Amino acid sequence: MHKSIESLIRDAEESGRPLPRVVLETEAAETGVAASEIRARITRTLAVMRRAIDEGLKGEARSASGMTGGRARTLWENGPRLLGPRVTETLARAISTLEVNAAMGLIVAAPTAGAAGVLPAVLVSMDDFQHLGDDKLVDAMLVAGGVGGVIAQRASLAGAEGGCQAETGTAAAMGSAAVTWLAGGTHPQIATAVALTLQGMLGLICDPIGGLVEIPCIYRNASAAMQAIAGAEMALAGLDFPVSADEVIDVMGEVGRRMPSAYRETAMGGLAATPSARRLVQIRPSSRPSGFST
Repeated sequence: MHKSIESLIRDAEESGRPLPRVVLETEAAETGVAASEIRARITRTLAVMRRAIDEGLKGEARSASGMTGGRARTLWENGPRLLGPRVTETLARAISTLEVNAAMGLIVAAPTAGAAGVLPAVLVSMDDFQHLGDDKLVDAMLVAGGVGGVIAQRASLAGAEGGCQAETGTAAAMGSAAVTWLAGGTHPQIATAVALTLQGMLGLICDPIGGLVEIPCIYRNASAAMQAIAGAEMALAGLDFPVSADEVIDVMGEVGRRMPSAYRETAMGGLAATPSARRLVQIRPSSRPSGFST
């Protein structure tokens, strides 16, 4: 597995291989699993992502706590009001997956359950708007996986270790890289998209109300999907960023290590510690977990 975005891109350029193929063949070599089997597995994963979105948009999934359910459908049916259907539908798709997760439905951790809505939302929305097909989306997921692998090694993917920046921040960076690749972005543009996206997520705390992956998680997934699109749009337009993607990732790791424990998924600080949140948990006994989930 590549330990930096720089080495991942250098491998692609020096070997003359497309970036998805580099990630795929690296995975095959390290795991001993045939490349064809890996692609088949990712295709199945994509299908699970689609089903989760569809299930969430029905508005029927409800969490045991009663805190979440129906918001994705409400947004889908009552928008758009500002920038058109593409934005509204992407937001709704991100929320829908997190609502299915909260209702104990089947989702894909991408890279975690708490950040599972970002990558599906941007990929499915891109396919819906541009009719790309599953093969292209599988390639994009390989690119996203390559970026996620680098972040896992250089920083963290866990909210309990690095705050929400490690979860939804990583998901946004993965989604931005995938979208930039789908749009025909160059290798430098893909790296810039990762840097631009992740810098906007630095310092984001993990403060789930009641310790549950529900509020504010579902909304942060929607925001992160927009952050991913913003990073990709700016990079594709030729905007630069003076700090490399790898350095931004390293900063995220440093921020996570310095972050007080109250802001790392303990539900002891941030929004989880507000009077409103405490009252909400008190009137919903079933929302008091025995442990915390990511």
